[in-house]
Amino acid sequence: MSHEESPAFSQQHIYLQQAPKSLAGKLISLILGIAFLTLAFMFSLVALAVVAVGGVALWGWLWWKTRAIRKQMREQPAQDSPTGFETGRVIDGEVIRETTGTPPAGYLPR
Repeated sequence: MSHEESPAFSQQHIYLQQAPKSLAGKLISLILGIAFLTLAFMFSLVALAVVAVGGVALWGWLWWKTRAIRKQMREQPAQDSPTGFETGRVIDGEVIRETTGTPPAGYLPR
């Protein structure tokens, strides 16, 4: 006789698939279901709070560790920029230059 054909296994298998038939069984199932859902909701709130506090702590640590770099960037004069402009704005553009005459040897137009 195999494991699947044993009477204890088949009855247990059938028992787990059957819904409770009595009113007391249904009431106990409802109460247990509500209790498990409540516990799961409470666990998710605690987990969310832990993640949020950890994220804020990490942000604060990074902010504290980079304060010297931010101060140095604020105090650094803008004259180090290649254009020499003090405004801090970057304008992206394209330059088209028309020339007369023959191009130099090896020049490939784009």
